[in-house]
Amino acid sequence: MDLVQRLNQHHPKVIDLSLERIERLLGVLGHPENNLPPVIHIAGTNGKGSSLAFMRAITEAAGLRVHVYTSPHLVAFNERIRICGELISDAAMLALIEEVEAANRDAAITFFEITTAIALLAFSRTPADLVLLETGLGGRLDATNVIARPAVTALTPISQDHAGFLGDDLAGIAVEKAAIMKPGVPCVTTKQDKAVLDVIRGFAAGVDAPLIVEEEDWWIAIKGDQLTVMTPEGEVEPPLPTLPGPHQLQNAGLAIVALAALGDVRITREAVAKGMTSVDWPARMQQLTAGPLADQLPTDWELWLDGGHNPAAGEVLAATIKTFDDKPLFLITGLINSKDPGGFLSPLKDHTTAICTVEIAGEEASLSAEELSTTAKEIGFAASGATTIEDALSQIIGQTKSPSRILICGSLYLAGSVLKENS
Repeated sequence: MDLVQRLNQHHPKVIDLSLERIERLLGVLGHPENNLPPVIHIAGTNGKGSSLAFMRAITEAAGLRVHVYTSPHLVAFNERIRICGELISDAAMLALIEEVEAANRDAAITFFEITTAIALLAFSRTPADLVLLETGLGGRLDATNVIARPAVTALTPISQDHAGFLGDDLAGIAVEKAAIMKPGVPCVTTKQDKAVLDVIRGFAAGVDAPLIVEEEDWWIAIKGDQLTVMTPEGEVEPPLPTLPGPHQLQNAGLAIVALAALGDVRITREAVAKGMTSVDWPARMQQLTAGPLADQLPTDWELWLDGGHNPAAGEVLAATIKTFDDKPLFLITGLINSKDPGGFLSPLKDHTTAICTVEIAGEEASLSAEELSTTAKEIGFAASGATTIEDALSQIIGQTKSPSRILICGSLYLAGSVLKENS
């Protein structure tokens, strides 16, 4: 049994939002959440992982020891937990799983809850300077929302996703996400829809949390080959980030402003500059230049990978690929059935030559290639289905003699499968 199967067996529901189970378990473990370095807690719909990747790159460039908790993993479960910059080892992970399972006894606990308990226990036992903590889903009842007083909270753009759990009312979703704010703790937020920002302002006022809002309290701009970020603490002008896409400028800005709010004098302008060029975050407009899948392409073709999967991700992905105007662009797409395929794909149509749909291998919740292809045709794509990624690549290569780009996108589960297959 692999780790995911093992940890999933403790509760019949994959997602069951509540704090009661995680609080009970943490109590049995001696409340490790109360024995942590300063925490930056981040929520939002899109951009959480990228923003944390920028924070990690900057703080590690500053010489800080940083623990990081993110989700989901792409290839290996260990990716979720970094201890002082290193992925948690298999041996340490297994020992913690056994300890936490024993403490939990046979009580119900979800996969994400027990994983969060493992991460917090690991973090509490290794001295560090900072914890970067990403919510899994929502915020108010998310298992990570057990930190009584983080140093800073941060909110990335909030939009509709996970409707089955958070509903489809944008203001209601904003309430869930904004609930990571804590009394007296500064909260940095990106630009938001007006209804969302109204909720955030109301929540911040209710808990007396200082609010730092993009285009009111902080700004980003491009000057030549530099990113200018105006923070409440002053102006920073690092190089443009190496993660491609205009949306990454906002993610980088959020990271810089949140770290400025942290007030750690070790995080210098030099560290910020180094972080912009050393940042690494797989499956976010990542070019695959080697490996079995990349090697399948003819000369002068390109293969790209992105894990975006909701309508907002479709919009930011479209803003990136519309700059790919020197070669035809083909999509290979797979989505799980809880997503909005039409909402994700529609923004991409005008920038795409054709799409080939696939079922995500090993995912019971995946849409079939036929279902997704039908949706794509209804939107106006030239679409076909394929049985595997290799088959999809072959179909696309057979459609044109011109050097082209192929973008695999639509799900982090698909992205993880591709990275494993191309390794």
